Amino acid sequence: MKKRIATQFICLFMLCALTASALAGCGRTGANTEDNGKINIVTTIFPEYDWVMNILGERADKAEVTMLLDNGVDLHSYQPTADDMLMIAGCDVFIYVGGESDGWVDDALKSESNPDRVVINLLDVLGDSVKEEELVEGMQGEEEEEEGEEDEEEGPEYDEHVWLSLKNASIICDAIEGALAGVDSEGASVYEKNCADYKAELSALDAEYAKAAESGKVKTILFGDRFPFRYMTDDYGLDYYAAFVGCSAETEASFETIIFLANKVDELGLSSIITIEKSDGRIAGTIRDNTSAKDQKILTLDSMQSVTSDDVVKGESYLSIMKSNLEVLKEALN
Repeated sequence: MKKRIATQFICLFMLCALTASALAGCGRTGANTEDNGKINIVTTIFPEYDWVMNILGERADKAEVTMLLDNGVDLHSYQPTADDMLMIAGCDVFIYVGGESDGWVDDALKSESNPDRVVINLLDVLGDSVKEEELVEGMQGEEEEEEGEEDEEEGPEYDEHVWLSLKNASIICDAIEGALAGVDSEGASVYEKNCADYKAELSALDAEYAKAAESGKVKTILFGDRFPFRYMTDDYGLDYYAAFVGCSAETEASFETIIFLANKVDELGLSSIITIEKSDGRIAGTIRDNTSAKDQKILTLDSMQSVTSDDVVKGESYLSIMKSNLEVLKEALN
């Protein structure tokens, strides 16, 4: 709720900046193909960007593709700049996750100057398969809201990390392929073939994950961190324990949370404790220090929330990261 209120103020500022820029003649209206003849595609996060590039394939030179979150800032703390808002207002295709962290997008889409823009909201594409955030046993909830804030009516909070399911990725790629074909009919057959080929890779990796989960000695993973991998664990019938939900802003685990998780490591005979990328590992280390054996490995799964444009240049891809995550998962389950 606090994030939503802050976002409202920021988006009001951005709208003012957007209006001022448009009045000054700086705003881009309609399809951006007027500038360079290319399709203009804006994505918020890395997985969306990489899916688009794979489906574009040999027609990538026909498009300008932008990844907004390209400097290591994750989805939950990102706030758009005035330039970002202008870019979205004028693009041909805009792809975003659609959860609470993207509350600012509603304002970015209010412009009526580009009625032909195609918008893909990942949560909308996935529909009923989107999951609500859940507090499992031992997980630490968010701090209580400030006095007065609890009066605001809120709907369910959805787990936004839909990209960490290979099955979801396949469904989303179909939506992206359709959007690209809609704005570039000349490339429709290319997009269809590229999408089918890419989905075959996703399916093959999905089968490897299923095999790893089925053959694992344990069926539970434990996170000394936030837990953005619920879609993954649900896909393969795995159980989990964690310090915080995936979208939590908490950074300090309580004594009760630490002891509960340490006892679970002992009870289940787990050989590892998992963190996510960019974690300092303090919580995982403290959990280990409170187990009987005190010798568990600290492993890291990459939730792709900190991938930068530099990483993309170096060859990082959605599939490469998911393959690396598979190797980590195999180690955690054995």
